[in-house]
Amino acid sequence: MHIFSIVLQSVLAIGFLMFGLSKFGSKQMVDEFKRYKLSSAMRIFTGLVEVIAAAIIFIGIWNDAYAVVGGVLMAVTMFFAVLVHLVRVKDPAAKAMMPIILFVLALVVICLNWNSL
Repeated sequence: MHIFSIVLQSVLAIGFLMFGLSKFGSKQMVDEFKRYKLSSAMRIFTGLVEVIAAAIIFIGIWNDAYAVVGGVLMAVTMFFAVLVHLVRVKDPAAKAMMPIILFVLALVVICLNWNSL
């Protein structure tokens, strides 16, 4: 299972790094956050949280406790992303699938590494 966790953590780290960095100025992200009725400060904060979570879960490859912390940070972030899509802007469920999948993958990382705490 350790190899599976490492692969999953690597995928999440790369994804969250890319998603987080895009929030610092990508026109698409600026437009999306306007559609969500969220401020630029919230967009930057979200990007920062995602980049930090990516770094923590990457460190978790060598220290399982960090994998749990990074997974929790990612899961919480994705939980709120799902709420924004489904509740705040009432997107169809298909638009919330990426955050739902990332939420589940973060939970898997937490479960795989929980015993390290």
